[in-house]
Amino acid sequence: MQFLKYPGMKYSWFRKLTVGIALFFTFLLFLSIGTLFFVLSPSEIFSALLSEEMLYSMKLSVLTSSISTFSVMCCSIPTAYALSRFSFSGKSIIKTVLGLPMAFPELVMGLALLLLFGQSFLGPALEAVGIKVTFSKLGIIIAQFFVAFPYAIRIIYSTFEDISPRYELVSRSFGYGEFETFRHVTLPMAKSGLFASGVITFARCIGAFGAVLVLAGGSYMYTEVLPVTLYLNISYGNLEMAITSGILLMGIAFLAILSFERFEGGRL
Repeated sequence: MQFLKYPGMKYSWFRKLTVGIALFFTFLLFLSIGTLFFVLSPSEIFSALLSEEMLYSMKLSVLTSSISTFSVMCCSIPTAYALSRFSFSGKSIIKTVLGLPMAFPELVMGLALLLLFGQSFLGPALEAVGIKVTFSKLGIIIAQFFVAFPYAIRIIYSTFEDISPRYELVSRSFGYGEFETFRHVTLPMAKSGLFASGVITFARCIGAFGAVLVLAGGSYMYTEVLPVTLYLNISYGNLEMAITSGILLMGIAFLAILSFERFEGGRL
């Protein structure tokens, strides 16, 4: 309720308690994140950034995440619109299945994809036409897609739900078809939510680890994206590279959340 935010209201013990808890755990989180930036000197971070392995990892991460984000957005927009506007049999089951990857670990998603593209009929059929998914760069894109797709669906679905169907009904009353209405009325009204979804999707793709590791493998300088770089270098005991990877991933996540707050009005 808005009156609780008025500065003139008396501060109760409950208000002080809740604000204190929020500040305390925010401080702990900030402190844990901040340690990444003070372990290494700027020269060590800069040296790690310019290493051949890190440059390869950054390029591969940006390339695969860009392709995955584009694919996710192309598929999630019509899917979310259908779930938001139309009633059909099995709708609740579809919404449940699409949300499943957000509830279980990425490793489970990676294992499921590995079995699908490696052990089922689909893998050999694709390889017969020269398309190899498992332990390849294509596997990175597919793993990122399935990890990020549910999050994009959830954000875009909420965006479409916030747009009153009356605008579309008015457009239809003037003789425009469903697709024309969707293209010229609904999409422009949803642009802020779509942009925020795209940013979050990109960050989710670039930070995907478990599914990528299982499906595409963690091959040095081949399927090595930023999270894999962090994992490999922790295994090697190379803290400079591991911490620098963590800083890059943290920076991308910060920019994504900041953009989401800016374009979605802070509705996390």
